[in-house]
Amino acid sequence: MIPLRDRNPRHGPAYLTWLFVALNVLVFVYQLSLGETRAGWEFIVTYAFVPALFFDQPAQHLTTLVTSAFMHGSLMHLVSNMIFLLVFGDNVEDRLGKVRYTLFYLGGAAVASLLHGAFEVTSEVPMVGASGAISAVLGAYIVMFPRQQVLTFIPPLFVPWLLLSVLMPTRRFYAPWLPAWIYIGYWALVQFWEAGLGLVNSPVDAAQQVAWWAHVGGFVFGAALMLLWRGWHRNSAGNATRRSA
Repeated sequence: MIPLRDRNPRHGPAYLTWLFVALNVLVFVYQLSLGETRAGWEFIVTYAFVPALFFDQPAQHLTTLVTSAFMHGSLMHLVSNMIFLLVFGDNVEDRLGKVRYTLFYLGGAAVASLLHGAFEVTSEVPMVGASGAISAVLGAYIVMFPRQQVLTFIPPLFVPWLLLSVLMPTRRFYAPWLPAWIYIGYWALVQFWEAGLGLVNSPVDAAQQVAWWAHVGGFVFGAALMLLWRGWHRNSAGNATRRSA
């Protein structure tokens, strides 16, 4: 299911969200310009997150916890991530403010990389992608805006929706509006399910694996941090009310 847009208004331009999109695109174009050369491979090894290298020399590879979040393995990987970031990132940026949003986004990327590394300590496969940071954005969104509506494209080949569309052609079953708690909740369940399956099934091809635990780590980080932040704001508001009484 692909999110197309939401009905959540914002109070100003989402400069940072668009900046993150631009950086991801520019880095991907640079990767393409290097091609499958030695320079291209060195760029990946230097800036992607490689668990075995990180845990062997963490100080030397510390920055890869974040730099890996601005690299992508394919055009489809980039486009899908940027769609999620544009749909959900603007409102999280609007609520947090520029500085907090920047720290939050980069922190989500770092936590996602670390959790992935914790389950792949000896792996020499580079991990790239903004999915971990964007998962943190989704975690924050579902906490802050659970009832906001998300216009969702559901592929026609998804059989139950295809049948409903044939039976009731006037209804928009291909692109329904779903509450964020349903859309993101379903997305989160898939990530936890796939991550759990990875623990019991042996990998077929490590190079083609999705870093499910990075998604889980980013999502839990984002949701937990927003719950704490919301609780802190409520306590602060309550204390201010009692002091002014």
